[in-house]
Amino acid sequence: MFSIFKKKKIIPHIKLTGVIGNVGRFKQGIDFSGQEEIISRAFSVKKAPCVAITINSPGGSPVQSHLIYSFIRQQAKKNKKKVIVFAEDVAASGGYLIACAGDEIYANSSSIIGSIGVIYSSFGFTELIKKIGVERRVHTAGKNKSTLDPFLDEKKEDIERLKNIQLDLHKDFIDIVEKSRSSKLKKKEIELFSGEFWSGRKAKDLGLIDEIGNASQVLKDKFGEDIVIKKFEKTKSWLSKKLSSSNEKIDQLANILEEKSVWQKYGL
Repeated sequence: MFSIFKKKKIIPHIKLTGVIGNVGRFKQGIDFSGQEEIISRAFSVKKAPCVAITINSPGGSPVQSHLIYSFIRQQAKKNKKKVIVFAEDVAASGGYLIACAGDEIYANSSSIIGSIGVIYSSFGFTELIKKIGVERRVHTAGKNKSTLDPFLDEKKEDIERLKNIQLDLHKDFIDIVEKSRSSKLKKKEIELFSGEFWSGRKAKDLGLIDEIGNASQVLKDKFGEDIVIKKFEKTKSWLSKKLSSSNEKIDQLANILEEKSVWQKYGL
């Protein structure tokens, strides 16, 4: 007779959306310093059977991705809570690295998953400055200080140095995926670590995710229809919402274009 007064189960739900790293002047991307308190508060909810995390990110900084991944796993171990991750439009590159913090990973059948690789891109302006008559003057202490200067010709040794760094970062990424997904991965079927990305449906076949499903329904199926899903996410600052001057609007546009260039790789 007292069942109507029984407390409902609360499921903390962290939402991570955007490019990973300090993007633009107003730093609206996903970074560790901006998420640390949010993650801590979500894991501190007593008697919560799990912590749910929704990710919608095309990636970004490998360091920030790794820091967030590690902190989620530390909090899960400390608070003895299961982590269930849900991918929305994209969980690629660093976004997928963070997803690997989940004991279970779900996605939509049309989500973009994977891109387990490392990329560096820039432009070369050597011919342009010759054409317009600009003389490049660079003075350094340390012979490699001007490595990959876009206004100088590429050097073979600079490219080799960059490739070695990329291989180290790639190995770290692979180690995390293999540790997280373990025997679930179908490595014999396809090269999983080539930087390629797949639909959610194909990612399930490859073992990169566990099942197809959305957060609300999966959590209700697991823990009951009467659960309360409590959202934890970073709110935009008052300043970023109230941009008004022309210079600030230009900065805002630059931020949007910077993020858009990363998202567009995945057809968004």
